[in-house]
Amino acid sequence: MDFPRAVPLAIFLLVAAVTVLSVFSIERGERIRASAELQRQAQLMVSAVERRAYSNSSFLRAGAALFGAQDEITATLFRQFVSELRLDADYRGAEGIGWAPAISASQADEFEQQLNRGKVGLLGIEPSLEKSYRSQLVPILYLQPDTLRNRRALGFDMYSEPVRREAMDRATRTVRPTATGRLTLKQEGRAEGSGFLIYMPVFDGAGAGRTLKGFVYSPFNASQFLDSAAELSTSSEASVRLYDIMDGKRLLMAETAAWSEEGETVAREVDLANRRMVVVVQSKREAALSPLSMITLLFGLAVASLLLVVARLLTQQAQEDSRSLEWFAQQNSIRNSLTRELNHRVKNTLANVLSIVSLTRRRAASLDEFAEGIDNRIRALSATHDLLTQSEWGTTPVLSVVLVELAPYTNESDHEVVTEGPDVELAPNDALSLGLALHELATNAAKFGALSMPGGRVSIVWELVNENLARIEWVESNGPRVDLPRKRGFGTDLIEKIVAHELRHPVELEFHPEGVRCTLLVPVREPSEFSLRSVRKAAARGH
Repeated sequence: MDFPRAVPLAIFLLVAAVTVLSVFSIERGERIRASAELQRQAQLMVSAVERRAYSNSSFLRAGAALFGAQDEITATLFRQFVSELRLDADYRGAEGIGWAPAISASQADEFEQQLNRGKVGLLGIEPSLEKSYRSQLVPILYLQPDTLRNRRALGFDMYSEPVRREAMDRATRTVRPTATGRLTLKQEGRAEGSGFLIYMPVFDGAGAGRTLKGFVYSPFNASQFLDSAAELSTSSEASVRLYDIMDGKRLLMAETAAWSEEGETVAREVDLANRRMVVVVQSKREAALSPLSMITLLFGLAVASLLLVVARLLTQQAQEDSRSLEWFAQQNSIRNSLTRELNHRVKNTLANVLSIVSLTRRRAASLDEFAEGIDNRIRALSATHDLLTQSEWGTTPVLSVVLVELAPYTNESDHEVVTEGPDVELAPNDALSLGLALHELATNAAKFGALSMPGGRVSIVWELVNENLARIEWVESNGPRVDLPRKRGFGTDLIEKIVAHELRHPVELEFHPEGVRCTLLVPVREPSEFSLRSVRKAAARGH
């Protein structure tokens, strides 16, 4: 079976296409799985943020309940309360817990005395009342743990700043822990850093006649808070950002490490202490193919390449087998044609021999004359056969036939043989017939004509009458006078009967006194008629 050359490539492309589809399906499944995992991580992160905020709110509610029941909140009471909360173990992400009483401007001096009690150096309310008149003040009195960082915030009037003031007013109205928007903590000093605070109002009394006593609050560094919340989610395959929403716009508060501008993200709103914020979780999954996809791709390409090689080998083998079968079929056809051609030529040769024998027998006066005539004519026929054999029974030039038949006379110095004509090729049978005619004419000229005496001249001239026919003229001169023969000889019968029959054109044989003239018309065969032999040669060279 002969496979088209495109079959190996088609097999390779088919397997490659199946591999690509498989990789595409695997990647699609991986994306769906990654998207689902990202959704889960986002939900876990929202829960973690809310849990951190809820834990802080619980502490602040407890502080509000305790401080609301006390007539005076002393430093000792506040430290004892904070120490019981075990902030180091349960309150990660926050800067601590603080107390800020709600006072009027007339109580500022009393507050500063209480703030500086037991401390080295004097602290005052910031910003100073001398710079701006404020009727309501909420300065920071206590902030635990007592660190150098937290001491920077003592005395700061949080009600003087709009973001903090808005959160405290909302906490007072709702009586719930309320977070501020994005701001910079006083603990940061001159450094930049995002943070927020959660306030819980403390009231003196109950019902409609209650009065605002102050705020229990917690300051948070946004990055630390986000990191502590991220630790509650079990996966490290995502990055997280926390945004505050103000006036419909997102304000970045913090982000975990390894955040990039590319990658799939999921946004979730979170209620962080009575304030709406947004958590954005980004997948860390790289755009490269997953391990399973890489294995599938490499395996598929390996299989496709292997099948390509195997199919190519099979195709080449099939093509070679097909060419071999064609060559054998061609050889068989050539063999049959050559057999038919050989049979035809053998029959023609035998017919010529039988005709020569028959004519020679009738004209011979003795057995020796018969034997000599048969021998000479068979030798002439053999000489032409040798010439045809040298050309592998292809076309034979007229000049070659003439030279072979006149070879015994061309080297003699006492007479002249002239040959002239274009390059004309003859078919094998026609070359044999022409050779017989030239042999008889040469024999007759050697016995009785121009070749029988010194100075004799024989001219053989040929020309193309048309593309299918050539005229060959034998002319003798300078020989003995020629008389019209009294009876027809063997040579005349051979030329006018056998040769004319084989050439399929009449032969003009004239006996002029100055010499014999003979005109033959010989068919010129087209090269295509002998293409069989060239095909056989080409096939032999190919194998």
